[in-house]
Amino acid sequence: MKTLCIALFVVAVLVGEGYSLWCYRCEEEPSNWNCMKMVKCDEMDKYCSTTVTTTRNGENTTYRLSKKCAPHCTAKFSDTSSGSTSTSCCENSLCNISGASSVKTNGAMVTFGILASLFYIFRSGL
Repeated sequence: MKTLCIALFVVAVLVGEGYSLWCYRCEEEPSNWNCMKMVKCDEMDKYCSTTVTTTRNGENTTYRLSKKCAPHCTAKFSDTSSGSTSTSCCENSLCNISGASSVKTNGAMVTFGILASLFYIFRSGL
């Protein structure tokens, strides 16, 4: 019964949100593990964007990852002797999960994963 209530709550929240875009957001993080904060985008935002900045200093290379909601987005890549910057854009909720621009996320699969996780947690009594 508890699981059913949680599942109905999650479905109600998802339906209540309508077709709002959700993206992952972070700024200048060294790892994708630090970029897992989900945010609901403003109504004017139509894209999730991911920017990967690589800085080369001799033999040392550092990476910085930024993700956000954006009203406009242009995929681009630039490379110089000191580093590179790559920006990718996508139009589906939570599609900017990876630093890789080719990875896409299916909203139905994300919803199924959340519901399955909640079912397991409450079924196990955790």
